[in-house]
Amino acid sequence: MTLECKTVLVTGANRGIGQALVTEALRRGAARVYAGTRQPYAHPDPRVTALPLDISSEQQVAGAAALVESLDILVNNAGVFQFDDLSDRDQLEQHLSVNLFGTYRMIQAFLPLLVDSSGAIVNNLSLAALAPVPVTPAYSLSKAAAFSLTQSLRMLLAGKGVRVHAVLTGPVDTDMSRVLDIPKASPQSVAQAMFDGSRAGSPSCSMTRQSEGPQHS
Repeated sequence: MTLECKTVLVTGANRGIGQALVTEALRRGAARVYAGTRQPYAHPDPRVTALPLDISSEQQVAGAAALVESLDILVNNAGVFQFDDLSDRDQLEQHLSVNLFGTYRMIQAFLPLLVDSSGAIVNNLSLAALAPVPVTPAYSLSKAAAFSLTQSLRMLLAGKGVRVHAVLTGPVDTDMSRVLDIPKASPQSVAQAMFDGSRAGSPSCSMTRQSEGPQHS
């Protein structure tokens, strides 16, 4: 369960699961962690490089890609979650812009680096991709589309040596789900399971699989 000598990029890194992913990558010995955030961000560990990054912006994604010299693991974690009833098209388009097209935008921008490193893409999705949540249909729809994107890219990129993983998380104790009075996993446990469940790199610098935690495909 080591990330030694690896370079990792995490989107939505300033809070919740993203923040836990940065901490976990550092704990596992990552050589460099790029932390993509929309807000100003600073981290005391010199291995962390902040990237101003709104994944719904073509310009910001391109700018971030220009700053990253090499990459082994891209973790698409940034997302939007709102309650709705599908009566507002703007809300639906916002969910799709971030959760689907933002993920696609990041993959396309960083794919050349991942091909060079025979790297991995890890898309943080949701069980809502498989079983829509009645009070968040736009979110569920966007995550279902992102899951289909992930499955398609897994086949398309296999020949280029890039592994593509979907992480189907259940409820997690973050700001986005704070109002939901239901059992939730901790961000730390989810981050650990995400890295454990996604193999990347050579045997000397690899991530091993664990049997519990969020489901992977």
